[in-house]
Amino acid sequence: MKNLLIIMFLMCFSAQAQGIKWMSMNDALEAQKKEPKKIFMDVYTDWCGPCKLLDKKTFHNKDVVSYVNKNYYAVKFNAEGTEEVKYNNFTYTNPNYNPDRKGRNSQHFFANALKISGYPSMVFFDEKANLIAPVVGYKTPKQLEIYLKMIYSNDYKKLTSTEAWKDYESSFVSTFTD
Repeated sequence: MKNLLIIMFLMCFSAQAQGIKWMSMNDALEAQKKEPKKIFMDVYTDWCGPCKLLDKKTFHNKDVVSYVNKNYYAVKFNAEGTEEVKYNNFTYTNPNYNPDRKGRNSQHFFANALKISGYPSMVFFDEKANLIAPVVGYKTPKQLEIYLKMIYSNDYKKLTSTEAWKDYESSFVSTFTD
């Protein structure tokens, strides 16, 4: 009986310890070739307080973790980092990055190409790596849920006006906990 309790405790602990399975954009693009899936990208910077809060509170929420891992390739991208990203037959870099600089640094060309206007931003891509939309700003698990589900289900394709978005948003029933 004691062994059963220990095993159950370890199973619960390991399930909670698992987080979002982050990868690079290049790895997600490769994975899409084998198994098409939408991409969910967290665009952050090292100095951004709301980015850290999003990572700590939203990206460790069990509902968010489960949904993202099941339905998306999850990409973590530093918008001021040095990673080379090969996207749409172009290699994006950050040639103006200064390793000696404290705080803000130059924006990566890939973040610029995605028209990232603030941090954090979450960017969605379809199964063929076409840009769908960025969502700017900190979101709680419940606030992020509508975007995760709307994009996964392709409902966003039907939302062609502000009125359609308002109707969708008001009828959306959340199942995530904060």
